[in-house]
Amino acid sequence: MAERRPVGNLLALAVLTIAVQRPMHPYEMASVLRSRGKDQDMPIKWGSLYTVVRNLAKHGLLEAVESGRQGARPERTVYRVTEAGRREAEDWTRELLSTPQREPSSFEAGLSVMGGLRPDEVATLLRQRSHLLAERIEDARRALAEEQGEVPRLFLIESEYALAMLEAQAAWVRSLLTELSEGTFPDLDAWRAFHLTQE
Repeated sequence: MAERRPVGNLLALAVLTIAVQRPMHPYEMASVLRSRGKDQDMPIKWGSLYTVVRNLAKHGLLEAVESGRQGARPERTVYRVTEAGRREAEDWTRELLSTPQREPSSFEAGLSVMGGLRPDEVATLLRQRSHLLAERIEDARRALAEEQGEVPRLFLIESEYALAMLEAQAAWVRSLLTELSEGTFPDLDAWRAFHLTQE
């Protein structure tokens, strides 16, 4: 099991990886992260950015290099990554790439309790999901195609992965829908009977 990190949320990793490029103040960090769409790749709570930066500094992963004020704006502290912060970002990235983690989704939660609905209703809901997934897949393919050639593949790899996961989910949903519509889903009759009799 991985050692507990001093600042363990993914926003901290995102901050460390952009601070490696050059010193920045937290407002600039947020701007860079937003411009790169990092909130699409990881859960980011923008309101906690300043707290995360302070915690990274407290643990010696970032250090303040200057502080200044421009006009009536609030004072801004510029931070740079420390050698310990660089190592932390590299180790954390290695861990994320090498070690599968259990990451339950809201869809999995819905699947785990779908027996509480009638099979026909579940099929209707899955058709709706299938339609929405098809739209998202089309949008993701279009966005990826627009960026290919203009943006190095290294910076599109997470978009490729997200598209592959959408396609896999869509195929699985279609397969489940086929089982429900053709009546080959195991114990389908018992499931229907339960909703008729509540027994």
